[in-house]
Amino acid sequence: MAKENIEVLVEGGKATAAPPLGPALGPMGVNIGQVVGAINEKTKVFAGMKVPVTVTVDSTTKTFEISIGTPPASQLLKKEAGIAKGSGNPKADKVADVLIEQVIKVAKMKETALLGKTLKDKVKEIMGTCQSMGILVEGKPAHDAIIEVNAGKFDVEIKSEKTELTKEEKAKLEEEKKHLAEEIQKKKAELDAKAKEIMTAMAGKEKSAIKAKLREAGIPDVMIRELLPSEAEAKPGAEGAAKPAAGAAAEKKPAAK
Repeated sequence: MAKENIEVLVEGGKATAAPPLGPALGPMGVNIGQVVGAINEKTKVFAGMKVPVTVTVDSTTKTFEISIGTPPASQLLKKEAGIAKGSGNPKADKVADVLIEQVIKVAKMKETALLGKTLKDKVKEIMGTCQSMGILVEGKPAHDAIIEVNAGKFDVEIKSEKTELTKEEKAKLEEEKKHLAEEIQKKKAELDAKAKEIMTAMAGKEKSAIKAKLREAGIPDVMIRELLPSEAEAKPGAEGAAKPAAGAAAEKKPAAK
């Protein structure tokens, strides 16, 4: 009884008989339509995301088994939160809010890949990922939500494995996400104005002194790097600026001759 594995990456719920799946399955004598249908059924929960799939085919019986991998927890959380990326400054800037049901949903999706022994432990692992991405949980920083999990606040939801939200809850989260985005933009504008004021007042001073003053004023490092690029970052531009001058000098030589 020989078995062969075919590993592919498909979009959740949208596998087709087109390459690479169809041509790989064709010589094995299995019903390609059935395989595609089974993959789509198993991956539909990951709609909009790329999912690793392994199809194991028994060449003797022409039967098959399908194993589904899962995208990283960060990808699943981005989908649940409706965001394209996490926060660039997660400690200060929060980009979205998720409810305990959504955290439970992601924990269940990643069940086999997480270290926790119980669903409650796995929920806390996913909250840790929320923390690193700047995603609130139940309207509060994820580390505070973890404390509440430890205190038993969400035991009913976790025990029942509740994962669905009402339309009202979804609408409320969408409004919260818009509010958080507005807050980030407002804060960024305020910090940008403060940084430029400091740089103007310290014009002509050592860059290291300016950076120290900006940090003292609470300007995030990511913003400081944008406003005061390092010598290594500035160098390519300087070299590029020097080349035309050299070229111009070369052009003058024939005229002098």
